[in-house]
Amino acid sequence: MKVAIMQPYFFPYLGYFQLISAVDKFIIYDDVNYINRGWINRNNILINGKANLINVPLSNASQNKLIKDTFVVDDIKWKKKLIKTVEQSYLKAPYFENTILILKQTLNEGVNNISSLNHLSIKLICNYLEIETEIINSSTRYNNCEIRGQDRIINICKKENATHYINPIGGLSMYENNKFISHNLILSFLQPHLVPYKQYKNEFVPGLSIIDSLMFCSKSEIRDTLLQQYELL
Repeated sequence: MKVAIMQPYFFPYLGYFQLISAVDKFIIYDDVNYINRGWINRNNILINGKANLINVPLSNASQNKLIKDTFVVDDIKWKKKLIKTVEQSYLKAPYFENTILILKQTLNEGVNNISSLNHLSIKLICNYLEIETEIINSSTRYNNCEIRGQDRIINICKKENATHYINPIGGLSMYENNKFISHNLILSFLQPHLVPYKQYKNEFVPGLSIIDSLMFCSKSEIRDTLLQQYELL
């Protein structure tokens, strides 16, 4: 049983979905504190050949509040503006229609907090790419907020009867391998390899939102090739 745990990001980049596809259960870590200027309510898309931020406006964002308690501004105007921005940037992309539908379904569903919005987008994309990993919200299942750091990660893994925990490479310095071994857990880190694909006639810009990958690459290319381009360390 392989498990990964990550905060819910807004239309995260390809590496996030590599992590989801590499495990049996993916835990959306939504009962931890919101992070200012992180990826929870924003991401980059391609505009005029360069990375540019898009974002979801929040009404009560604070690093003293949990992600699940952080609410989206209830205003149709920003949703229309965001959709228009994406449409203008990708209208001529080969897979525009399928991708813009996912974006519109996410924004028009009527969810009122950023965790639910991001969870919805992640599920819709996984369904589209036929990724069968089970996705769970930490806030609905574990009741262990009093535990901190890697001890909480280990607690979640034990509750899921996991044998293998996989973390993004960015957390390499945060975890002690010996501690995981003492709980009969294998600890690995996923190092993504972002293989270039054609973005109009521009030089490839890596690390953009999955929106970009979905716009320019077919479902089978993403699922069978791009999602497999990683190594476990």
